[in-house]
Amino acid sequence: MRSIVLTKGVPDFSEGAVSFDEDGHLERGKTPTVMNPNDKFAVEAALQTKVRHGGHVSGISMGPPGYADVLKEAMEAVYTDDSYLLSDRELAASDTWATAITLSAGLEKYQEEVGDVDIVFAGFKSADGETGQTGPQTAWALDWPIVTHVIALDIDPDERILRAKRLVEGDVDEIETVEAPLPCFVVTDPEFEPTYRKASHRLTRKRLRAETEERAADHDEHLTTWSQVDLNLDPDYIGLDGSPTIVSSVDPIPKAPSEREATMVDPGDEDAMSEVLEEMQPFAAEAGD
Repeated sequence: MRSIVLTKGVPDFSEGAVSFDEDGHLERGKTPTVMNPNDKFAVEAALQTKVRHGGHVSGISMGPPGYADVLKEAMEAVYTDDSYLLSDRELAASDTWATAITLSAGLEKYQEEVGDVDIVFAGFKSADGETGQTGPQTAWALDWPIVTHVIALDIDPDERILRAKRLVEGDVDEIETVEAPLPCFVVTDPEFEPTYRKASHRLTRKRLRAETEERAADHDEHLTTWSQVDLNLDPDYIGLDGSPTIVSSVDPIPKAPSEREATMVDPGDEDAMSEVLEEMQPFAAEAGD
């Protein structure tokens, strides 16, 4: 099996890591970049596939040179064999459509120069844009079948069929089982959970982890960067010029509260301590369960 994991770098939105200017706008240059949280479920799906069926897994991302760190993070998490970064000034300011065009060109070049791809894994949506469009648009550009909201999957390599359980329109109460021919796209849902029931699978995962630690320590040796020229992309169809999306307005991300209210209780005040005990008892019961 040969798989691809699409990853994206997003601002680290954890408390204390996000920097805003005086108007409440995100300052990307002062905010650390991390792997998109939803991509980690795609990473887990690719790892499960590699553990169960063997093969080769590559990570691909489109972005500035600093996204190499995101690909390294993917290598450490999914045990990818190599990384590919699509990076060029001509690609800057791409919307989801221009990004999908670029990624599809990268995947086509990969198939021509590296090997035929069986599955492309993508996350549900990014933490910054939250459109959920890039994966489906890339699949459309390649004319590949796509299965979205995947929460479990397995593959029949002989029949070249992927079988998956997916949430119906993201509804956790309704699950359907579907099949898709390979090659195909898989968009994982945040409810995805990998399974390693066999001891051989768990041993394989342990072995792959040890091999990857050595590879990730020398990540630059396993990184290939492709420019707009390498991808043979028309500048009119990528970057800002190739992005038809018009953003009418942007709501600033609310700042985390700088202070929290606290009620001081004198340990010697029996009535006040009784109230505290009464409030805490339900939580203590849950912890005991």
